[in-house]
Amino acid sequence: MFEIETARLRLRPFTPGDLDVLIALRSDAEVMKYIGGEMQTPEFIEKRLRFYISCYGQYGFGMSAVSRKSDSKLIGWCGLQPLEDSGEIEIGYGFDKPYWRQGFAFEAAAAWLKYGFETAGLERVVAVCAPENTGSWRVMEKLGMRYEKRARHYDSECLLYTIARSEFQPDESFYVLHE
Repeated sequence: MFEIETARLRLRPFTPGDLDVLIALRSDAEVMKYIGGEMQTPEFIEKRLRFYISCYGQYGFGMSAVSRKSDSKLIGWCGLQPLEDSGEIEIGYGFDKPYWRQGFAFEAAAAWLKYGFETAGLERVVAVCAPENTGSWRVMEKLGMRYEKRARHYDSECLLYTIARSEFQPDESFYVLHE
């Protein structure tokens, strides 16, 4: 297991002990507005947490708990995982609403793309979001991802964005991989 450190964040594998915080985050209707809010029961979230944890064993990476370095507060999630229905590796993220529009999604996702391409050896990463989720697709575009098509994932109509290893341009932001 490993942890990724950025300028303001720590990205670490989820543990079973994170369930209560994850339930609180994923039970907020505004946070989940574009991420399938209707399916976010505690039972579904517990199942999703088990999936996140299992990805590390199966792929060597997965969705991570995102905490601020300043106070260790868990403020969201971000990471790489297989995209439902396609098997491609997707980058995903979600943050508690007090932490929106502060660059945390970009910072965490950029670190995960760096890990995915430079350490995990991925050739391509995809991302999906609801068409009306302008905040999410703007993060994808800022990451250098490009719109590919509309597709159906997670029982919803989505925009599919992609980036290939050859297209990835890491910036010089602070990034440390702790193994």
